[in-house]
Amino acid sequence: MQGRSHVIIWPHRLLVLLAVAVTACQGSPEADIHTTPPSPPTSTTTTSTTTTSSTTTSTTTLPEPVFEAVITEVTAERLAHSYTPDCPITPEEVVLIRLNHWGFDGATHDGEIVVARNQADAVVEIFRRLFDVGYPIESVIPIGDLPEGIEDDDPNYNNTSGLHCRFVGGTTTWSEHAKGLAIDVNPFLNPYITSSEVWPPNATKYVDRSLGEPGMITADDQVVRAFEHSGWHWGGNWSSVKDYHHFSLSGR
Repeated sequence: MQGRSHVIIWPHRLLVLLAVAVTACQGSPEADIHTTPPSPPTSTTTTSTTTTSSTTTSTTTLPEPVFEAVITEVTAERLAHSYTPDCPITPEEVVLIRLNHWGFDGATHDGEIVVARNQADAVVEIFRRLFDVGYPIESVIPIGDLPEGIEDDDPNYNNTSGLHCRFVGGTTTWSEHAKGLAIDVNPFLNPYITSSEVWPPNATKYVDRSLGEPGMITADDQVVRAFEHSGWHWGGNWSSVKDYHHFSLSGR
């Protein structure tokens, strides 16, 4: 995993969005998972009079959620354990992007991701496209905001993230994540697979890429196309191993 990118639920943004979640999640939670955003709820008011038999009904449609993103500066202190002084990029060369995304509950949630400054606009466009097609993401949290080592400690790890100053597994070569030029997306649903390893460890079910479950990434789907539109490449196209959650600018 170029990217070692838990299931972490990010808090709801607005009461309006909560209304969307309530409507979308009625009934069985598993049955209500969407890959496209649910239709906004409507409130209906019915009034009648005693002198006539007519009924007046008025319907108010709540506004649909819209994608939002803000690019901000970030400090080494905020980057915490995701950054080390020998990292091949400095804190001044990365930015924090605050954005919203669809979750598996049919509601939108807030998230944050750290990437290279020179790719900030491209990453915003990627997440805008993912939002527009209703692609669900478990959580988007910077590595430095998570418990250190959680990627290795949690066999169900499923957080989407960018910057992480570390080497490619088993080498002394910097990962593209150490440069802020790679993003891992829903790694539990899109594991890293070799002839002898599946990561995260409990994700063996998703070695079968034909399952078609929400959040899975497959060749030439809307997720892959969103990244390719900004010039990023998918680890699912690698030949010797498959890194289905990994996207990078260099293709490494």
